[in-house]
Amino acid sequence: MGVTKTEDYTARQNMLAAVAKALSHPARVAILDHLLQVNACIGGELVHELPLAQPTVSRHLRELKAAGLIKGRIEGTSVNYCINAARWAEVQELFSGFF
Repeated sequence: MGVTKTEDYTARQNMLAAVAKALSHPARVAILDHLLQVNACIGGELVHELPLAQPTVSRHLRELKAAGLIKGRIEGTSVNYCINAARWAEVQELFSGFF
């Protein structure tokens, strides 16, 4: 089986695939659910909300941040995470073509 070349697909298709990959784990969906409910929280708080270890939560936060779905702002020794509203609107628009 050959390697998939992202340049063979449209920007929209690549963007949808990246977002779908970020949403492909229930822990990441749970993180997004929590952030949508509370608007923002410190990364360490998520460890208490999810049945996952801190390094695992951090890995999932990195994935969501890489997809642009969340933003993180450093506050002292912690990072405060929130939904990236502009990107969220783009994602909703991208997926609206499917539903």
